[in-house]
Order: sequence, then structure tokens, then C-alpha cells
Amino acid sequence: MTDAPMTDAKNTGSPDPAALVNNALASLGIDHEIIEIDPDFADTAQFCEKYGYPPERSANTLLIASKKGPEQYCVCVVLASTSLDVNKRVRKLMGVRRVSFASAEQTIAVTGMMIGGVTPFGLPTDIPIYVDEAIDGLDYVILGSGSRSTKIKMPGAEFAKVPGAEFISELAVVRKTE
Repeated sequence: MTDAPMTDAKNTGSPDPAALVNNALASLGIDHEIIEIDPDFADTAQFCEKYGYPPERSANTLLIASKKGPEQYCVCVVLASTSLDVNKRVRKLMGVRRVSFASAEQTIAVTGMMIGGVTPFGLPTDIPIYVDEAIDGLDYVILGSGSRSTKIKMPGAEFAKVPGAEFISELAVVRKTE
């Protein structure tokens, strides 16, 4: 066995996102459980349906990008049963005029993680992390782990241990059902 750093599957020399996430979870003392999943079911809706977790306990971690001016990003964590208020709340938090959801390519370039595996753990330290306050009181929430092969199950209050993370009221709105 070598002491070479773990790298991603493409062998680009970039650190393995799952290893970065695991190191971050350990160093922050985050109370969590890792759940092994089929990578074909990593996207939240498919994950919830296949594994029987309710959307009200599953979170989406979304990278948001400024559209004009200097490039700026933030990460938002919201329950799958809600919609991120990107055009009002997030735009105001970022202090920019226009924002959008980052593309899959931007997400990989900025976080090193693929959609379906993005998590607020192991991110570059200059990216603000906004967590919907509805998550704070949950005894558990399921979110990405840096890999499409696993998910993290943790108490919502554990986000308070994440440097740069901030609980935000009304970050998301409840989706209207038809």
C-alpha cells in the first residue's frame, strides 16, 4: 500500500471528494452515519423513492453562482420538500444583482463533487454555506457525502459545527402541491 493521496476516479490528481468529506466530518466532530447507496439513485427524488426516506428529511446541497461582476459562489442546504428562494433571499445574502444555479460543470470545478453527491463538508473555505433554519431542529437529515455512492445521515443541529455555515430563516419556501 502506498502513502499517495487519494485521488478521484479520473486520476486527475485532485483529492478524492469523499476522502475530503470524511476528513472534514472527523475533524469537526460531526455526529453522523454513512449510508451506502446505489449511485444510480443518488439524486434526491430517486434516493427518497428507492430507500424510503421522506423528502422532509432529505436535503439538497446547491451551488449558487453570481451571474455578473466578479465570480461569486455560495452553497445552500434546503429540504427536498422545499424550494430554494434563489431570486430573492439568496441574491440578497450574496449581495449581487443576479444569481443562478451553478451548472454541473461549474459544480464539479468549484466543489470537486458531482451533482447528487454535493455536500457542505470539505468545500473551499471561501464559500459561504447557508442552511435553511428548518433543518436545525430535525433529529436527522440525509444529504450528499461528496460521492454518489453514499449519503450522510446526521442531526440538523450539527450544521452549527461547520465553519462558515449559517442558519438562515426563509431560505426556502414550501413547495405548493397540485
